[in-house]
Amino acid sequence: MKLESRMAYLEAVVTRYLQAAKALKTRILDELCKVCAYNRKYVIWKLNRWSESKEVKVRRVRRRGRRYEGEVFRVMEKVWKAAGYPWSVRLKEILRLWRPWIRTRYRLTPGQEENLLRMSPSTIDRYLRPRKDKTKRRLYGRTKPGTLLRHQIPVKCDHWDVKQPGFLELDLVSHSGECSSGDFIYTLNLTDIASAWVENRAVMGKGEQRVQEALQTLSQALPFKILGIDSDNGSEFINWHLKSYCDKEEIQFTRSRPYKKDDNAHIEQKNWTHVRKLIGWSRYDSQPALHSMNALYENELRLWMNLFQPSVKRQRVVRKGSRRTRIYDKPQTPLDRLLSFDLPDKRKLLDLKTLRDQLDPFELSERINQKLKQIWTYAHHRWKPSETARKTTDELKELSASERKTMEALSQIFGVRLYVRTRKGGGIVRVDHG
Repeated sequence: MKLESRMAYLEAVVTRYLQAAKALKTRILDELCKVCAYNRKYVIWKLNRWSESKEVKVRRVRRRGRRYEGEVFRVMEKVWKAAGYPWSVRLKEILRLWRPWIRTRYRLTPGQEENLLRMSPSTIDRYLRPRKDKTKRRLYGRTKPGTLLRHQIPVKCDHWDVKQPGFLELDLVSHSGECSSGDFIYTLNLTDIASAWVENRAVMGKGEQRVQEALQTLSQALPFKILGIDSDNGSEFINWHLKSYCDKEEIQFTRSRPYKKDDNAHIEQKNWTHVRKLIGWSRYDSQPALHSMNALYENELRLWMNLFQPSVKRQRVVRKGSRRTRIYDKPQTPLDRLLSFDLPDKRKLLDLKTLRDQLDPFELSERINQKLKQIWTYAHHRWKPSETARKTTDELKELSASERKTMEALSQIFGVRLYVRTRKGGGIVRVDHG
């Protein structure tokens, strides 16, 4: 039988086959296999496909009903903004942690409150997707490598596996804006590996003595004892001031590999969430800006981040073929993580826990925003070096290489400007630290 005859025969049989009962379909299939010499499974596939190609089936789309009403989403969005735009897993824990203050501020019904806490991270992501800000900015570093003590400070490049708080990563964040000339403010940022506790302090310049004094001040504010610090290779950390301080306090001092930011991944993340995201990239070089930034760091910001902002920690990575899945633990605030450790002295932690019950995170968020607006008024968005500064830079060429290196080292150690007369009757040259 020719192919055209087979197709005509199938077209004549297909309607009767689709409408027939099971017993009649069996006889039709037997007849087709005998006449056309087809395999039985091929005939079944051919008849079913023939029917699908001849008529278009309308597929019914089943839609789930909406479980959450608009008021629940509006409250969730307000909490998301007040908490600093966290991602969905952290936001779900924040909704549970901030529940007493949400109940007081927004007057939700018991059903609405239950729906707010029941909302999954996937639902939160779907609702907030069009509202998320996707602006990306680039961060430029302003630190130079130190060379004096590299051979005496060991390199640490493996992952942290600590079972107790006290091991810190620290870094400096530059607030130089578009120009790195002259004196400007840096933020000394440190984080605890075990608990994710973060402390900040603003310093004018990155002189060795000022950085060491800022670290000593932060150590007194921490609710635990410092056991070890890990920094990059900048000269603000690799120096005798900090090395002597660590030896005196019996603090382990390690450094990362040069140009390997992944070695300090914890503090690099906190540089964004605790400094750049709030302060921005503008230039700050005045004493009012310094005092305002420290007033924020020492009070509202440290309480808001460490007492009310939960974070997650990666437990392990599961590899399936070429795909890696990161497994995280339950979101917890740094204070709750510290309370879970068996520390010899928990008086500071218990005082902080009592303070958290008395504070309102929404009021803290509003005060932080007010202080940030005040800080932003001190920013120099288009700062350029003066004619005197440019002239001074040119006159530095009159110094020999060894003289210039010695002057810069002295300026770096004491954190001050040096003024040197290049020759008898010559002009005065200014040497800046950093």
